[in-house]
Amino acid sequence: MPDGGRSSRRVAVAFLVVAMAVPGRLAAQEDPYVLPSDPQVREKLQEWQDLKFGLLMHWGLYAQLGIVESWALVSEDQPFQDRGGMPYTEFKEMYFGLIREFNPRRFDPAPWARAAREAGMRYVVFTTKHHDGFCMWDTRQTDFRITGPESPFRDDPRANVAKEVFDAFRAEDFMIGAYFSKPDWHHPDYWSPLWATPNRNNNYDTRKYPEKWQRFRDFTYAQIEELMTTLGRVDILWLDGGWVRPDSTINDEVRSWGFDIAPWEQDIDMPRIAAMARGHQPGLLIVDRTVHGEFENYRTPEQRVPDEALPYPWETNMTLTQSWGHNFDPVYKTPEQIIQTLVEVVSRGGNYLLDVAPTPDGTFEDEAYAALAEIGQWMSVNGGAIYGTRSREPFGEGENVRFTRTKDGATIFAFALEWPGDVLHLRTVRARKGSEIVLLGDDRALAWIQDDDGLRIDLSPVQEGRGRHAWVFRIETAR
Repeated sequence: MPDGGRSSRRVAVAFLVVAMAVPGRLAAQEDPYVLPSDPQVREKLQEWQDLKFGLLMHWGLYAQLGIVESWALVSEDQPFQDRGGMPYTEFKEMYFGLIREFNPRRFDPAPWARAAREAGMRYVVFTTKHHDGFCMWDTRQTDFRITGPESPFRDDPRANVAKEVFDAFRAEDFMIGAYFSKPDWHHPDYWSPLWATPNRNNNYDTRKYPEKWQRFRDFTYAQIEELMTTLGRVDILWLDGGWVRPDSTINDEVRSWGFDIAPWEQDIDMPRIAAMARGHQPGLLIVDRTVHGEFENYRTPEQRVPDEALPYPWETNMTLTQSWGHNFDPVYKTPEQIIQTLVEVVSRGGNYLLDVAPTPDGTFEDEAYAALAEIGQWMSVNGGAIYGTRSREPFGEGENVRFTRTKDGATIFAFALEWPGDVLHLRTVRARKGSEIVLLGDDRALAWIQDDDGLRIDLSPVQEGRGRHAWVFRIETAR
């Protein structure tokens, strides 16, 4: 590929700066990370960190409209909110009425799981319930569910969608994550029909109506207990809606998000929920997003890659298209963008959770399958430099070289995001005397020299065309 084309590929991270919903502000991490004290949770966390690449799926009523999940239901101004000029109350009535239309007759999660496995993904997070309150499993707590009496999909043998998804991905040996929204804009004890709904928060003072808030807390507890007891093994409870939190956790980072903060408590009693959930699912990872402390087992920067390596477990979550949910006019990121973003994330010590949105009829689009297949071709050659690795210091050199290392530090993998030409010059790496350096996928030993100015690897025997998107060199290090 000409040099101009190569240079254009450096948009791998820059194109993903847009934040949706609650942005994860990386520069203002005021509270220290709390390492889990439970040894089973710590073991699961290490296992999760080794997997590196996961699949996120946003799917629900919003797929019918091709909009960014539930956000058009909120009265407050949102940059991605579009009701097509429809009055708010009329839109809300129409939106909740989508339960009578959502009928994904072609739903079959087995091809999703196979495609994700072949793409190199190793864990999945699925939206059991987004902020709109629509439940994608057979909950007993509300009729606003995929198996509810108004749902045309209710009698289908696959109607318990979340269970079908999790079973299919377990069959492909995935770690299983349940996304669950703490706010619920359909529940009358969160957004009460007695009052207007001016913003994303619950719409009444919980200090004046404590019994109403307690009913909502009990409802949330019961729903999460269903997730922990009726859907099989669950490894991750991925909680969204970070404005639902104890007042004591509201800090400058939260205030910087720019939306109205409720003047009353929205504490749902996470200690009670966590104890119950881990009682049913020992070792469960709990990710109470943006609520720093003992129930945020890893952090989740959204739609962005940190500028530097972070000293705690973390996961970048990003979209394959321009939105989390299905879009009727999708703009797909290229496999090269996804692969290079994966390298950027993993080199900094994180995991990469890529969102692929199913269509209203329950399928992935052909473009999604094609992208996953091409990513998988690269991972089949270079996955050894991704899985089970850790960040090193420095995590890269310049704009086009990134590193990972084995846990023992004996091997460094150098990723060239652009083909370096006849010589790869690494100034911060020292190779072990007498060792071989190879390009993954080629495996012939490459000549190299080491001097005071660094390591120089002769690439003249190999050609750029032997790889695509990023080239990985395995180097045994002098320690």
